[in-house]
Amino acid sequence: MISDRMQQLINNLIQIEYQSAYLYLAMSNYFNRLNLTGIGHWFRVQHDEERGHALKLIDYLTDRNGVVQIKNIPEQPINFGNAVEAFQKVLAHEQYVTENYRQAYTIAQQEGDQQSIVIFLEFLREQTEEEAQTITILERFQLAGSNASAVLLLDQELGQREPVDMTARG
Repeated sequence: MISDRMQQLINNLIQIEYQSAYLYLAMSNYFNRLNLTGIGHWFRVQHDEERGHALKLIDYLTDRNGVVQIKNIPEQPINFGNAVEAFQKVLAHEQYVTENYRQAYTIAQQEGDQQSIVIFLEFLREQTEEEAQTITILERFQLAGSNASAVLLLDQELGQREPVDMTARG
């Protein structure tokens, strides 16, 4: 059995992952509206990945005989500025997510919940990749500045992102 505290913590992480998914879907819609469809595609893939994270946590909590609570997702903005501004928001958000997984890991250690420690370590590894990728994209858009050709090249590059299979359980 999983402790009530750990169950509450995982439900909070599920909420955060769904909030992330909705944020990235809103960003996808925004950039598609601006005809920066490569950036829009990148955010759509990111949406799917975050949704997959939530499902992985749901499966984990269910496997531990916990109770999953699906909470309301706050309404998302419809405007995100230029690519630099948007990816600055993404970086801040991913850092927030990372901090929540760090706190969850610490609590799992305090409780001696080795199974949760393992899953939180997996998500922390994923967060390292998320932040690194976001920093790279952000810095490249900062280099591009207001050069429309450079922005369009980056848009084209981001449009080539391949979805990750999030259906695999485990």
